[in-house]
Amino acid sequence: MTNTYLSDGFATHKVEAMVKLLGLDPLGTEQWDFLQSETTQDLQAAPGSGKTTLIGLKLALMADAWTSRTSGICVLSYTNTAKNEIADRVTSVAAGRNLLRYPHFIGTIQSFVHTFLALPAVRAKGVEVRSVDDAAFETAAIRLLQRPDYSTLRSFVERQRDGTSVVTGATFAYKNGALVVTGAAREPRFSAESASGKQLTSLKWTLARRGVFRYQDMYAIAQQYLTEHPGIAPAVSARFPFVLLDEMQDTSAIQHELLDLVFAASATVVQRVGDTNQGIYSDAGAADGAVAAFPLTGAPELPVSRRFGPQIAAVASRLAVRRPQQVHGAGPDGQVAVLLYDEATAADVVPTFERMAAATIPEDVLLRRPPRVLGARQAPGTSKAYPQSISCYVPGYTAPGRPTAHRALIDAVRTAGTQWRSGQNSHEATTELWNALRASFTPLTGEPLPALGRLERSATTPGGRIRILLRELLVHGTTFGEASWSMITEQLNVQMSLLADRPLKTVGLEFTPAAQTAMSAADVPTVPAGFPAVRAVPGTIQSAKGETHAATLVLECLEKSGRKFDVAEALRMVAEKSDPQRELKTVQAAVQLVFVGATRPTHLLVFAAHRDRSKQYAEAMTHAGWDIRDLTKH
Repeated sequence: MTNTYLSDGFATHKVEAMVKLLGLDPLGTEQWDFLQSETTQDLQAAPGSGKTTLIGLKLALMADAWTSRTSGICVLSYTNTAKNEIADRVTSVAAGRNLLRYPHFIGTIQSFVHTFLALPAVRAKGVEVRSVDDAAFETAAIRLLQRPDYSTLRSFVERQRDGTSVVTGATFAYKNGALVVTGAAREPRFSAESASGKQLTSLKWTLARRGVFRYQDMYAIAQQYLTEHPGIAPAVSARFPFVLLDEMQDTSAIQHELLDLVFAASATVVQRVGDTNQGIYSDAGAADGAVAAFPLTGAPELPVSRRFGPQIAAVASRLAVRRPQQVHGAGPDGQVAVLLYDEATAADVVPTFERMAAATIPEDVLLRRPPRVLGARQAPGTSKAYPQSISCYVPGYTAPGRPTAHRALIDAVRTAGTQWRSGQNSHEATTELWNALRASFTPLTGEPLPALGRLERSATTPGGRIRILLRELLVHGTTFGEASWSMITEQLNVQMSLLADRPLKTVGLEFTPAAQTAMSAADVPTVPAGFPAVRAVPGTIQSAKGETHAATLVLECLEKSGRKFDVAEALRMVAEKSDPQRELKTVQAAVQLVFVGATRPTHLLVFAAHRDRSKQYAEAMTHAGWDIRDLTKH
């Protein structure tokens, strides 16, 4: 790899100059070692240890020293949020902006697989990709199911509880050298050779020929492509002599396998960074595969958290489920508290937390990093156990539905706009944005909307006017406010209807703020007189991953098996100093989510626990210096 960048790229004086330019704290020994490492390695990073800052620093140094015009740096992460954060870091210096252009690549693992493997494979078969989206596939599958030639499958679906999931979850898997149709979570309840199985296969392949896919399909297609074309992997690995994988703990088994197929046998340097104890997105197959392989034995660690101090660090250390880890807190002196409640006082939990935050944390800190209320579940299920979810504590809280088209469209505008302005394959950026628009404007009957290449170019035609609006979105879309967004979507409504010349189903084109933590007025409880000015924002633990809060309240919820309560189990483990490795798998999974929530705050960490389950641990928690408040006695 050394012939692709200057040999002194990580020289001490250059590192020190970049640290000063970025206004960073002095580096520790482990950080220096990672920065100057030029070989394949893993890095286990505790919450708040400055992992993203360190990645940004290393990439800025590499960009400044990079010399090759045909080989580049590949930076991959599990989520768009993490990817965008890395992009923001590297573009804070002039040299880092080069990483947004060819030959480099910064994106999610999904987008990497799409760009270099799956989409080329599909297009090589003459198929025009209309959408890669689970929601779009679901809509198309249900519509196609109504045709007479799927009557047997439809009859089966109608007789089953939640039977439509058999069709909407139909997914390609690569087995024995071929693509086969399976279920998203489990195998269908009929054989592939049955009448229903044959119709499901026919339906899936019909949608595939129309260019409609689920996200997971693309991994199977990529596997087939790599197997049938052995020259692809060497070509991709030669393009990227250095690969950096962020949030490695969330990489699924199939993602891990695909990346290995491309890079494992090559000379590419692969550096993987993450925190195995925060792995909450991995699929079941990753538990014994991808996640177990990270970090490799002997991998260096970043054990010092600058987010929080010793009190919260001690809690994090006790709740490290996947891998024993002693987290050292070097951040603000914080406080840990427990609010004990019963059914009559559950509604008092959040207001009490807000008053605690206002009384212990400066208001300017709260304004910069508003307090958050987190739970593992948004809404209660069918169990009679109490409490089950966030809605049990927050009157009027309603769980948002799955991501809608307007969010997908706004995300597409941002992603495509960034790619277009960087000059990194502007045609690809325009195509992806158009495909997102087609998913938002779906014809109720008849043929689908045309591909980008079929749009007319004359400004007097609907196709030409849509091309003008696409360019407007690419150039200015990320800066639009509500008024501008409303104006351009109104114009799109008109032109798309003229283009389709038939009724359109338009979904979620209303303006939505880009900030993930922004909520509608209906999501936030009414503020009674005398309450703190800085209100807490409720949401799931999963949605807060990677965030930093001034104060965090972790609500006790029923874990997935429906037998235990997550916070109660976490408090028991802390009080009894039990070995996390010896806990039941269901308990480990629940506590792992609690760990993620508990490592978000800088100043105040509060657990909400039902008095009947956790009062017995009060003495041990008080001895540890925690603030225990029994709401049932007030």
